Amino acid sequence: MDFIFAINLQDLTAVFIHFIIVVDSDRLCTHWLEWIPIGRELLLMLNFSNFSSSSDFFISVGIDVGADFSYMSIALPNQQFVGKPIKITHSNLSSLEYCIKAIKEAEEVYSLESRIFLESTGVYHYPILRFLCDRGFNCYVINPIITKNSTNINIRKVHNDKFDSKKVALIGLKPDLKTSVMPPDVVLNLRNLVREYYNLTDSKTAYTNKLQGQLRVVFPQFIGIFSKVTTDTSLALLDKYACPKVFLAADKDEVVNTIRSTARFGLAYAESKYTAIITAAKAASVFGHSVPSNFALIRLYIKFVREYDKEIKVILTTIEELLESNAYELFVKQVRLIQSIKGAGLLTAVTLMCEIGDFLVFKSPKQMFAYFGLDPAVKQSGKYNSSNVKMSKRGSPLARRAIYTIAVISIGKSKGGVAHNQVLLDYYQAKCKSKPKMVALGAVMHKVCNIVFAILRDNKEFAVITPDENRLNYERNHLTT
Repeated sequence: MDFIFAINLQDLTAVFIHFIIVVDSDRLCTHWLEWIPIGRELLLMLNFSNFSSSSDFFISVGIDVGADFSYMSIALPNQQFVGKPIKITHSNLSSLEYCIKAIKEAEEVYSLESRIFLESTGVYHYPILRFLCDRGFNCYVINPIITKNSTNINIRKVHNDKFDSKKVALIGLKPDLKTSVMPPDVVLNLRNLVREYYNLTDSKTAYTNKLQGQLRVVFPQFIGIFSKVTTDTSLALLDKYACPKVFLAADKDEVVNTIRSTARFGLAYAESKYTAIITAAKAASVFGHSVPSNFALIRLYIKFVREYDKEIKVILTTIEELLESNAYELFVKQVRLIQSIKGAGLLTAVTLMCEIGDFLVFKSPKQMFAYFGLDPAVKQSGKYNSSNVKMSKRGSPLARRAIYTIAVISIGKSKGGVAHNQVLLDYYQAKCKSKPKMVALGAVMHKVCNIVFAILRDNKEFAVITPDENRLNYERNHLTT
């Protein structure tokens, strides 16, 4: 049954609430709305729907964010759009104010509040998100996985900024949509630093591999002399001499003093390394080929590695200072709780909490699994059910990296042979009897997620508890309650 009313804008709320109570007095239901502006009046067509309350009706504003400009679309609860997509130029204040004006006009005409939805796009969505939040709007961030996998609203294959802004607006109308909000400044600061730390370490690793590649061509025997090619002693020697012929022609005391000045060991260590280097240099004259560009690249890569080391140290120092200056923040306290897990150092704990953000959005450990991308990728259709199931890896790669680090250390042992976490080690060894090692390690990562969730939920430091002790504690608490 349809009901058609022509009502004045000022009386919309009162008439709407009155209509709900009269039509369905047994339960407070709401209705699908379709608004058609007619001057200063509206034509309101109501059909029964399954919304829970009148607060479910809102104007959805979708913004497709770009680096220099964005497009904004406004959608009504009936999925009809108000006007055409609006271009927002980030460097133009008039353009930004016009977008605010358009949203407020829609709120006034349709007597509904607005909710603004933006797709998470690296760092580009932060300025416009903060701008809109400061203007008093309710803003939400959507995971790009959700927008990319949403059903196309058009038969045609269309992909442009205007269309994407409409899609984001329609996604915002979904009642089961999961969103996030702007994190506090301390979280944003730490998140930026942590992500840049991993970018720098990955870049350093890339140049380290390039350095090793050049050495394998011109001086392959040098690689095994030191524990790492990037140790201070190794880099100092390569930067100063580089070529095997130069090593052979160099004064022994000069090389030994270079080793002693950069290593923490004594004369005997320096002389033993000098002997190994000379032996390797003689072997390189037999097996090894070089041109002048090889040595130029070696010195260039050494310069890059050293610069990355300096910047990485600066970032780590800045992270420690931020944590100390915000010691009483809940987020920092949660970082300290995660540090109580054996294997979770300062950087790992900060990384994990920065990727989690607001822990209260997680209602169960399974939600955390999925957010980290540790959940299995299900492949099933009809009678077919794939047995080759792997991790979805759709969540945060840095969070998985942190969880993996904790899991590997947890199943390890100290130099004295004492297990870091005997419970997880026993669990891992039991899994290895029937599963490949990496599958067993994935199961341990799930256990680590359970531990992280329990620590943050109970606000307690980690303590190793055997399964029997955990069962007794559960039964004791269960019977008490």
